[in-house]
Amino acid sequence: MLQLNKYSYDLKRPLVMGILNITPDSFSDGGKYLDFNEALKHAEKMIEEGVDIIDVGGESTRPGSDPVSVEEELKRITPIIEALKKHSDVAISVDTYKPEVMKAVINMGVAMINDIYALQQPGAIDVIKKSNVGMCLMHMQGTPKTMQINPIYKNVVNEVKSFLEGRLNLLKHEGIDRSRIILDPGFGFGKTYEHNLELLKNLESFQSLKLPFLVGLSRKSFIRKILNGDHDDHLSGSISAAIFSVLKGAKILRVHDVKETQSALKIINVTQSIT
Repeated sequence: MLQLNKYSYDLKRPLVMGILNITPDSFSDGGKYLDFNEALKHAEKMIEEGVDIIDVGGESTRPGSDPVSVEEELKRITPIIEALKKHSDVAISVDTYKPEVMKAVINMGVAMINDIYALQQPGAIDVIKKSNVGMCLMHMQGTPKTMQINPIYKNVVNEVKSFLEGRLNLLKHEGIDRSRIILDPGFGFGKTYEHNLELLKNLESFQSLKLPFLVGLSRKSFIRKILNGDHDDHLSGSISAAIFSVLKGAKILRVHDVKETQSALKIINVTQSIT
């Protein structure tokens, strides 16, 4: 059972996490939802399409991106969180690594924190310990500014798995219950095309950690490269990668296209119930 604050999931079916970037520079939809009304409209659309969790982000973590201040990040995300809490009961995740931001949004009642640094920033674990929120721990080599300059691994699958296992052991020592934790191998975060492909091919190996893992491949350059750079076909590529991930054991899909992903998952759910 996955427990994200007051939200419980038995994970008998994969969850769909919809992306809501309140940023001017995200790689796929930067600037599209900076306007509050546009952001709310998109969130409502995702809810209608059956999203399980909405992941709100106020700082782009695309390759080469610069960080923003705590004040700016909160200024971007607080209004939409308040509106969603007022008008719906959808589970809200916040994509942040800053303890100050974590504390503020936890006080607003969000369900989980999605942290690209896996709670490595000073004070992050202490903030999480004092709450009931869930957390997603992601692997990243380097920082968003530097991660794609020259990522090197001897064995990317083993090294990513070892990192996540180390974070799990630390959180266990800190008394954080495993039922609150999601893992993310971090596709595109300090990985080359070949590294991403190796991770995807061996995704089932992460099941040995005995925790649900999240996959975020939606519209990434890795997918476009497989499709020979065809930007017009990112949807079919993203859906294919998502379904492949589910068949390899992924329990949460972080996506831009909620309706299309849910439709594809219905096929998987029906066929698996038949077998």
